[in-house]
Amino acid sequence: MKHPKMILRLTHIYKVMVSHGLDDLFFNTPLFKSARFLAIFSPNYWRNKDFEPRGVRIRRTLEDLGPIYVKFGQALSTRKDILADDIADELVKLQDKVPPFSDEQARAVIEKELGMSIDKAFAEFSTSPLASASVAQVHTAVLHTGEEVIVKVLRPDVEKWIHSDIALLYELAGLAGKFWEDGKRLHAREIVAEFEKTLLDELDLVREAGNAAKLRRNFENSDAIYIPEIHWEYTRKKVLVMERIYGVPVGNIEELREKGADFKLLAERGVEVFFTQVFRDNFFHADMHPGNIFVELPGKYIAVDFGIVGTLSPSDQRYLAENFLAFFNQDYRRVAEMHIASGWVPPNTRVEEFESAIRSVCEPIFDKPLKDISFGLLLLRLFQTARRFDMEVQPQLVLLQKTLLNIEGLGRQLYPDLDLWQTAKPFLEDWFKERLSPKTKIKQALHKFPELAEKFPEIPSLLFQVLDDAAHTSQRAETQTQQLEKMREQMKDNHRGTVYALLAGAAMISAAVLL
Repeated sequence: MKHPKMILRLTHIYKVMVSHGLDDLFFNTPLFKSARFLAIFSPNYWRNKDFEPRGVRIRRTLEDLGPIYVKFGQALSTRKDILADDIADELVKLQDKVPPFSDEQARAVIEKELGMSIDKAFAEFSTSPLASASVAQVHTAVLHTGEEVIVKVLRPDVEKWIHSDIALLYELAGLAGKFWEDGKRLHAREIVAEFEKTLLDELDLVREAGNAAKLRRNFENSDAIYIPEIHWEYTRKKVLVMERIYGVPVGNIEELREKGADFKLLAERGVEVFFTQVFRDNFFHADMHPGNIFVELPGKYIAVDFGIVGTLSPSDQRYLAENFLAFFNQDYRRVAEMHIASGWVPPNTRVEEFESAIRSVCEPIFDKPLKDISFGLLLLRLFQTARRFDMEVQPQLVLLQKTLLNIEGLGRQLYPDLDLWQTAKPFLEDWFKERLSPKTKIKQALHKFPELAEKFPEIPSLLFQVLDDAAHTSQRAETQTQQLEKMREQMKDNHRGTVYALLAGAAMISAAVLL
């Protein structure tokens, strides 16, 4: 049943690409390159047509294909270092300029979710959206109390399109595992599962509101970032009402420059916010593309859109922190040892060989400002190195890697001379000192004390039960020994009972072992 649907979806993708003059890209992908001869059946193969610039065609193709493809374009839009300028400039428009759905549809969703009319809920409501993205669009409004808010509304039928495309990705991931050499090592299906989870989380605006509230508590009174307040009484699964904020979009570099933004401070605070979220709070905003970040002059961030957040397990968090710190200290042997200890590479990997490979990749980038480093290229070379050592992709870290690349893209635009290593290293060193301090250990012990105290009254009875079981076991063993001795005497007196005695003895021994 799945394969016909997948074929229909691939056919639709191809038709959209043909309509925008991008069918050549389709046949140049690794999966379909062997079918390149089929391009002769494409209408564009036999005719010369004047198309719009390629960047516009790519953007419109992604918009027509739906939310998942728009998300992909948004992620690419932050990587101007690896894209041609004309394509990067167009993909930026995917961040908040996706074609909107109608005002009538937005009103219908809001009134159904809130169970009241627009006029009853809001003193003022803007019919034209302030911004429109892949999963939802945003309208401005004023509450009857006079507070200015934004109203976020999910796109109609967005769930249907996302489920359809996720099913296609699972099929393609399955094919990759069967027919691609690196398919199993890359855990393609697990990565799709992580992607599915984050996308489906975005479809529940109550969950997004909860994420925003948690981030707001984590950064309360912060000088580095501000998180708007949620109005819970008007928030539902398909509608979110939040405090309206004013700031300059972080991607508007010229406007920031004209208004006196402190770019160095912004770049340093961006690194600080990232590492604070990942290591102090273990809860990070994982969709930090320029459309979701604003600046309160001269150097404070304002974040919006909290549909995608990430967390790490305590072990991954610790290993990641130690890896970062070892990288910053150029201790490549420690990096190699931790990769083996964490199970990210096979246990039979030679430490010295892995250490040498990592050094050859990382050493050339130290002592360089951000403008001279491409993390995209660095990660690519690290993946190539990891491939030699059968390193498996960690799906739980993919979201973090995406966020780190977004942060790099922002930093490259704001302050290319940022020394990322020197900015991040003191933070990690302080984090480790605090984590290993006696004060922290006491806090951890106090945190677990209620659980231990709850079980304390049960300890005497549990101890008695253990001793009683041991005593009964000893008695049973003594009885069984006496019975075995008796059978041995019987064996001497009655040769004909030898077989039966052996069987009985075996049964008794088996019972003793089981008991």
